Amino acid sequence: MMTAKELRRKYIEFFESKDHAEIPSASLMPENDPSTLFITAGMQPLAPFLLGEKHPSGKRLVNAQKCVRTGDIDDVGDKTHHTFFEMLGHWSLGDYFKKEAIKMSYEFLTQELQLDKNKLAFTVFEGDDNALCDKEAAEVWQSMGVNEKRIAYLPKKDNWWEPTGASGPCGPCTEMFYWSDNENPAPEVFDPADKRWVEIGNDVLMQYEKIGENNYAPAKQKNIDNGTGLERLLAVMNGLEDNYRTDLFWPIIEKIEELSGKKYDDSPEIKHAMRIIADHIKAATFIIADGVLPDKTGAGYVLRRLIRRAKYYYDLIGAKDRALGFLVEYVAPIYKDVYSELLEKKNYIAEKITDEETTFFGHLMFGRKMLEKIIVEEKYISADNAFLLYSTYGFPFELILDMAKEKNIEVDTGGFNKKRVVHQELSRTAAAGMFKGGLADHSEKVTQYHTATHLLNAALRKVLGPHIFQKGSNITDERLRFDFSHPEKMTSEQIKQVEDLVNEQIQNKIDIECAEMSVEEAKAQGAIGVFTNKYGERVKVYSISASPSPSPSPSDNEIEASFSKEICGGPHVKNTSELGHFRIIKEEASSAGVRRIKAVLE
Repeated sequence: MMTAKELRRKYIEFFESKDHAEIPSASLMPENDPSTLFITAGMQPLAPFLLGEKHPSGKRLVNAQKCVRTGDIDDVGDKTHHTFFEMLGHWSLGDYFKKEAIKMSYEFLTQELQLDKNKLAFTVFEGDDNALCDKEAAEVWQSMGVNEKRIAYLPKKDNWWEPTGASGPCGPCTEMFYWSDNENPAPEVFDPADKRWVEIGNDVLMQYEKIGENNYAPAKQKNIDNGTGLERLLAVMNGLEDNYRTDLFWPIIEKIEELSGKKYDDSPEIKHAMRIIADHIKAATFIIADGVLPDKTGAGYVLRRLIRRAKYYYDLIGAKDRALGFLVEYVAPIYKDVYSELLEKKNYIAEKITDEETTFFGHLMFGRKMLEKIIVEEKYISADNAFLLYSTYGFPFELILDMAKEKNIEVDTGGFNKKRVVHQELSRTAAAGMFKGGLADHSEKVTQYHTATHLLNAALRKVLGPHIFQKGSNITDERLRFDFSHPEKMTSEQIKQVEDLVNEQIQNKIDIECAEMSVEEAKAQGAIGVFTNKYGERVKVYSISASPSPSPSPSDNEIEASFSKEICGGPHVKNTSELGHFRIIKEEASSAGVRRIKAVLE
């Protein structure tokens, strides 16, 4: 059996042999992207570089990226859907393009992995009134011996990628499929609707620039973005039709079997429950490790739903002797070679999951009383009431149905399902990798606000002290939100001092300088970073001098001469004078030991 560690390394080393530089996984929490709660695809953290900024590691990149997609939470329980997954990816940033990319993908699958060529199939974009049929991609596949009957032409909804905004790089996709049925031979003609064909990879061929609705022009920089799901490919490599039987899940499943006294294969219901528990506890472990805690909104709300749904099924199968958080002990070792932070934080993560279990028990009791009152007073459970219990209090719909059955009353299941579908579609929009604040919105205003966060961070450190570090940010074209470590409320005098310092740098019309260097060199120069473990060997450092006339050469006083010096990917304005007037509109608590500032540029 091939392990996940072996497959992950094979992928990265293969593309390193093709002159790609390995870059580390970014945090699950997006930086400066207000439209998506989590990183949903490997391309998302690379948005500035797909738009033309120079990446410090070069034009060819490869990595394994942690991802969370929230739109499929209610679908988890089958053999292929996951909330947390790893996206193997490689990129060409204006370097090689379609022909080379497709040939590399085919070589990796058939030579490096030695997959059976007779079980492979591919899709290409069929074309429409606004973009040409991608015959070129089909011809490249055929030039390597692929039978044309194994190439399907699909419309934009299936084989096209573009951002949701008014502009940005975009283009056709070509997807790779493998026949998963071990009992029957692969049919000669490829039918993408046949679920036995499993998608194992996708090359996004960014050859266009979106310049309005259904309006495209040739891209100035043509990019390649490959996404390959580790979990799905690992199952295929091992001849498994069930992702949960790979070494990425099976240790967790075995422990659930032990705790529940039941076997994975006892029944479809048991299997369904164990998959949900294993998936959700893994996703919760990674999300907490990246700094999120259960909450009423945003990423914290998703985390809360995951823990509560896992807890419901954990109790349902009778695993009540140990707290749900105990399973973190069996998640962390699976990833010890790639995400060591899980082992380092496992006790903390388990504690937070157990705390949420306790809270959920109280909510269940409250929800049960609320439901009993509805049953007594209305003799019927409406879609609105069912969805309120489900979405606001985390009350499992299955439990609503059980209680209704006990009392012999009806539930508006159809109405509830319609509400849940709407809720899922909203989640999927954010999870589809089409991120307004990423590729689509590096607008002038967003760039200004991003630069202003650097000035704000530096000013806070000067006014409040060196203990200040960025804990998160959220930027739109209307305002910035900046979270930072600080134990107490800022005084009005401190807020005024910070505003004045930022505006002084704006008024001084200072050029913003960028230099590439190693992380060690950056730290030696006094540069600060948000998540230092995410950086590759070389980084970009943006400096804003404390003087309107910065010294042209480094000196012993370089650290003191910089008002701000940060490791960052961008984007930034060229001169602080482009920012206008900076004003703080609110300072408040975000969480324990973390304050939040909202500010505008006028």
